[in-house]
Amino acid sequence: MKPDQTLTWMHDGTERLLAEVAALPDEALNAPTALPGWTRAYLLSHIAANADALRNLVHWARTGEERRMYASTQAREADIAAGAEASPADLRARVASSAAELAADLDALDALDGVGDAAGWDAKIITAQGLTRSADEIPWMRTREIYIHSIDLAAGTTFADLPPDFLAALLDDVTTRRSSVGGGPALVIAATDTGGRWDVAGTGSPVPVTGLLADLTAYLTGRPAPSLPAAPVLPPWL
Repeated sequence: MKPDQTLTWMHDGTERLLAEVAALPDEALNAPTALPGWTRAYLLSHIAANADALRNLVHWARTGEERRMYASTQAREADIAAGAEASPADLRARVASSAAELAADLDALDALDGVGDAAGWDAKIITAQGLTRSADEIPWMRTREIYIHSIDLAAGTTFADLPPDFLAALLDDVTTRRSSVGGGPALVIAATDTGGRWDVAGTGSPVPVTGLLADLTAYLTGRPAPSLPAAPVLPPWL
């Protein structure tokens, strides 16, 4: 995917999330999310920490100086937990400022692309999963994070509210990763509203799973999909 498309989605997802956060009263930040054991405050701290971590990858791509997303798993978890204890005002400000700083860094990387010997979007970075990727995947990583977690926030957004072309791209990503990682059932995924089709390699004979694009995306990303009660249980995809 080209960065111009993923950046457009990223900005849209950020605006949606910040609008929902602004509409929540302070006391609602301690309410549970769609993720078991996570409060809204913890989820928002997680989102802010993700922006900071992706800024490390942008720095790496821009300067060539290796900078991993997180110093360690333990440091990441401690940072998120500490952030969740911040005051509502400080937490809201951190979510907004971290998103704005990441966007500015990505704009700078975009301006660098193709200038002289600079690698720009072609620079190689390593994700939190240890995968070597090009820097042009950073906006996609943030888009995925911001859109999915806006749903997890349980403040009104659903998969059906997201751009259909993003949902299709997300299914491309998720089904490819599930096929490569393995550990789950073989599936044949078909969207009744768009005609899209995806195959997931796995164990056993392929199980057909048919439904609306939004419902299929919820299911494949491990979110509740009540309209697909007969679909096989899946292991985590990330």
